[in-house]
Amino acid sequence: MLKILKKSVREYLLPSILSPIFVALEVVMECIIPFIMAELTNNMESSDVKKIVILIVLLLVCATLGLIFGFLSGKYAAIASTGFAKNLRQDMFFRIQEFSFENIDNFSASSLVTRMTTDVANIRMAYGMIIRVAVRAPLMLTFSVIMSFVISPKMALILLAIVPVIAIVFLIIIKVSMPLFDKVFHKYDALNESIQENINGIRVVKTYVREEFEKKKFNKAADDVCKDFTKAERITALNTPVMQFAIYGAIILISIFGAYLAVTTGGVEMDYGRLQSLLVYGIQILNSLMMLSMIFVMLSISVAGGKRIAEVLVEESTIVNPENPIYEVKDGSIEFKNVSFKYSENAEKNALSNINLVIPSGSTVGIIGGTGSSKTTLVNLISRLYDVTEGELLVGGINVKRYDLKTLRDQVSVVLQKNVLFSGTISENIRWGNKNASDEDVQRVCHLACADEFIEQFPDKYETHIEQGGTNVSGGQKQRLCIARALLKNPKILILDDSTSAVDTKTDAIIRSGFKNEIPNTTKLIIAQRISSVEDADIIIVMDGGRIDGIGSHKDLIVSNQIYKEVYSIQNKGSDSECQDQ
Repeated sequence: MLKILKKSVREYLLPSILSPIFVALEVVMECIIPFIMAELTNNMESSDVKKIVILIVLLLVCATLGLIFGFLSGKYAAIASTGFAKNLRQDMFFRIQEFSFENIDNFSASSLVTRMTTDVANIRMAYGMIIRVAVRAPLMLTFSVIMSFVISPKMALILLAIVPVIAIVFLIIIKVSMPLFDKVFHKYDALNESIQENINGIRVVKTYVREEFEKKKFNKAADDVCKDFTKAERITALNTPVMQFAIYGAIILISIFGAYLAVTTGGVEMDYGRLQSLLVYGIQILNSLMMLSMIFVMLSISVAGGKRIAEVLVEESTIVNPENPIYEVKDGSIEFKNVSFKYSENAEKNALSNINLVIPSGSTVGIIGGTGSSKTTLVNLISRLYDVTEGELLVGGINVKRYDLKTLRDQVSVVLQKNVLFSGTISENIRWGNKNASDEDVQRVCHLACADEFIEQFPDKYETHIEQGGTNVSGGQKQRLCIARALLKNPKILILDDSTSAVDTKTDAIIRSGFKNEIPNTTKLIIAQRISSVEDADIIIVMDGGRIDGIGSHKDLIVSNQIYKEVYSIQNKGSDSECQDQ
């Protein structure tokens, strides 16, 4: 895990090194100060004014240097930890962009959000403590113990004896608490999932007046997090009273035995100045142990998050560019050669089985079938959103696995079943298809998708702002904007995955007619529920249970295919057709 995470330090390596260096110098200054104070105390009654002045000046110099070193160590620790967190988020986000659909299926959206926010925040705090506090505390502990031995070996043994006792307590607490912290972060995923689901579906929640149900669901997830975190924190909280009991007991013993030695030896083995210094070193040891306890608690929390972040960073995309990829797609012809596909190796059943299909370039293909017939799965293979499990899929006469991914996906434009628009203007959303497109090109594809008729009615026209998710446009308007965006890529293959379901039949017919006249050389695959959307296609494919049940023209299938015949019959009964559309 550490080997994976440390790669994200990169340009913040220098601040990460400077911070502990300045911490070490700060500790040296702080450990010298009590020794000087002891000398100053013992010389206050003497007449050697020069020595007293020198000691005071040394004290001020050490205090000033300690302040400067402390400031610099804090500054560089802040730069290093926040920069490290920034790189972690960036590396995770970039890695997610490379994921195939199969990789994305391994992580829930709520889990990825938790990893990029809560987990990274915990790692940032832990890293800042490691390069500063985790250096300061052991050094302060070590130097304070050494200086205690310089002053009085007998008294120093009392301080030294408590260190292994407290270390054992820390180790027991960490061993018990770490599994609990690991568990609580999985509960965070459930909490974020509840929030995300509620926000995304807030219109449905309000429509069905289910606010109270959602509140109960959220409270349950929040209570689970609270209970587990409370249990873990109760255990880690034990270290403070145990540590304070041990160290304060040690200070009491030093005070008693130190005073006894000072009185019985007449100040030979122990005097007031040295006793005062020992107490200061005892307090420094206390502070060091308190800091170490904080580090152990923070590390207990962050280790679980670090493992979850590392899981994302080491996840390798199941779909990658081949060696010596092909950068040109000759045409839009498609051929499935005995293709079978399943979503995971452990799946019991194939989503697609024995698909053999030849689609000539420039043809229009309609695909229909019931829910779960794998229509979308079939077209997802064309742009390598998934890879075939068995068989071979060719585009332009070449296996899709031999193409450069960007080249292939630029030439296969997909309007997905779930239409997504991003916050920004209409023009910016359309230009996702081609960021360098002219205004004339944008207007042309919007006209082809019948989107211009409502865009022109907006006061700001193409500069109209689209809210996140396209919530300020209707379902039909969103679909037409997504079609326009896909057309702007000028692809060799255009896939419409039920992307006119929210459009009226007249507009649907106009769009299809525009495709026929304006992009005759583009291969068009239209997944639809309405027979009217595909009846003019050159080829119609009927899917059922992950297999091709029938192929042919509308006239052929209305006679030869039972599924097609039943769908056509139902959709031509008038009022029942609308139910079938839904």
